[in-house]
Amino acid sequence: MKLARRALLAAALSLPAFHALAAPLVLGFSQVGAESEWRSANTASIKQAAKEAGITLKFADAQQKQENQVKALRSFIAQKVDVIAFSPVVESGWDTVLKEAKAAGIPVILTDRAVRVADPSLYVTFIGSDFVEEGRKAGRWALERAAKAPGGALNIVELQGTVGSAPALDRKRGFEEIIKANPKLQILRSQSGEFTRAKGKEVMEAFLKARDKKIDLLYAHNDDMAIGAIQAIEEAGLKPGQDIAIVSIDGVRGAFEAMKAGKLNVTIECNPLLGPQLMQLARDVVAKKPVDKRITVTESVFTADVAAQELPKRKY
Repeated sequence: MKLARRALLAAALSLPAFHALAAPLVLGFSQVGAESEWRSANTASIKQAAKEAGITLKFADAQQKQENQVKALRSFIAQKVDVIAFSPVVESGWDTVLKEAKAAGIPVILTDRAVRVADPSLYVTFIGSDFVEEGRKAGRWALERAAKAPGGALNIVELQGTVGSAPALDRKRGFEEIIKANPKLQILRSQSGEFTRAKGKEVMEAFLKARDKKIDLLYAHNDDMAIGAIQAIEEAGLKPGQDIAIVSIDGVRGAFEAMKAGKLNVTIECNPLLGPQLMQLARDVVAKKPVDKRITVTESVFTADVAAQELPKRKY
């Protein structure tokens, strides 16, 4: 009897400690915005994964403004969250706020986009795509296209992403690295379409009006800008995918629909479904388990000839 009482007493005394251990992990996450199909799918994946993992998610939408994101990170620090994750709007300008997080003992995870900081220890790890390699994949397709073109030449226009953002910088760098192998591939014009359909359409209209040479190929840093550009091309009386070949990046459903309709030639996959991996990473980081400094997701290249069979399989 005494042993039973002791067991009950011990169990009662351990309850507060048990509840403390069982308290849900709190993750503060700052998202770039909702500028594209890709970003919306990324947000949905993170919210759903947090719910399924029993992690308390404090979510902030930066609306594509760095100052909003800095405020969000400082709010997470003030709330003493367990871990901070964010997709930075641009690469630079993060040293001060990340030092504040480090001083508060809150680990930081970068998702989708990288940062440039003087001290790499200000963040624990990065999870996302290799944007430079995505640009290279687009460049390799352009080289293949040129090999089939008269004289092996291509006049290219480029729709860049948000100025100063990691994907815009890296996708441009990777593409140019590959196409320099053929001097007959020339980028006539390159301008930011801000990763949005509306701006992609607007900039493509300007490219078409200003053309002093025939445009053979459009390279868009994301599918949404490409879809906006398709509308501009059609309104100019041209056939997208035929008169002007189009290669873009992301692999969203809208791109597969455009490929199926013969209006887009190829999309380079950039997987937004990072939620489950991020939740596991958050747990590992808080538990002080060793993690790689950079975790890259595996992605594919999809051409128009496989669009119809792949479309039903797309989750975003």
